[in-house]
Amino acid sequence: MDETKVILLAEDDLDHAELLMRSFKDHRVPNRIYHVDDGERALEYLFRRGDYSDPQASPRPHLILLDLKMPKIDGMEVLQSIRGSEDFADVPVVMLSSSDSEPDVEQAYGLHVNSYLVKPLDFGKFAQLMDDVGYYWLNWNYRPKL
Repeated sequence: MDETKVILLAEDDLDHAELLMRSFKDHRVPNRIYHVDDGERALEYLFRRGDYSDPQASPRPHLILLDLKMPKIDGMEVLQSIRGSEDFADVPVVMLSSSDSEPDVEQAYGLHVNSYLVKPLDFGKFAQLMDDVGYYWLNWNYRPKL
């Protein structure tokens, strides 16, 4: 059996978070999603303990799904902290946003996001997008072992 893939989902819209979590449950690769609803909690999850060999530490994510507009600390600040840390240099980060603003897209790629996706307004299309994202990052994407 494949190892369980750990996903950190930072999303303040609970409907979007629930839809995404349901979508990821359907994948053949076992996964565990840790959901936080603001940027501050995302950073706490990632940086409260640096030693991921410690069984008490939060599991190191294989994938980070990051909403752009969140309370307390926005997604760009979280992304900047992630990319400023050697501990997470190899972890793919997918930015999820309702914004298709060119400055937002440029800033995210300037901070080395792996992918920037605009959330469709239609829930059916959003569900399909999340299914495709999960399938790609958990099944097709090959990267070094963590």
